[in-house]
Amino acid sequence: MSTPTDRGTIGIIGAGKSGVAIARLALDARYSVNIASSGPATQTKLMVDIVAPGANAVDIANVANGAEFVVIAVPLRRYRELPLDRLAGHAVIDVMNYWPPIDGILPEFEDTDRPSSAVVQDALPSTAHLVKTFNHLGYHQMEDLARPAGASERVALGIASDHRTTAEKVAAFVDAVGFDPVYIGGLDHSGALQPETALFGAAMPAHEIEKQLTVSAAR
Repeated sequence: MSTPTDRGTIGIIGAGKSGVAIARLALDARYSVNIASSGPATQTKLMVDIVAPGANAVDIANVANGAEFVVIAVPLRRYRELPLDRLAGHAVIDVMNYWPPIDGILPEFEDTDRPSSAVVQDALPSTAHLVKTFNHLGYHQMEDLARPAGASERVALGIASDHRTTAEKVAAFVDAVGFDPVYIGGLDHSGALQPETALFGAAMPAHEIEKQLTVSAAR
């Protein structure tokens, strides 16, 4: 079971490198963490107890129970296999990227000019509010670069969502785990965080992200 905390609970779907990195950041920031993988909770627990001690391994059907946010951190090709109906009424953080060398060609993302998160939002229940963030830094960067609020070398994470109130709540989480949040607009703007963009993989402070967005918008 998770250690008692004072910041609430987040759920994480995906016990791979990104999901585990976010779990460890959240635990360090005094959140309780439910984490699920494709296997049963008993199997997930064997791994989680080693790589993210303190996180609570659960079955995927229960990962959203009591969670303020649910993070989806699985390969994008697998997201439709998830019990998406269970995410109704929840804030959902999308960490996924469409990257053909990893996922292969996925027609629903290839044959559109919409950002991947806009497509994912359409697949969710209407009461699930999607927020795109954490995807444009690698899992190793997340843990290496997290810093306390006010640190001079703190880097930022871009946040995109069609639901500003939900984005603000997720921004507070981003801040708590060690990054300056930068709201970049609705999901139609989330393409700026995707692979093969200036922000992807770049560790930038907030003012540099804002500057880059201004430059991109002017083109």
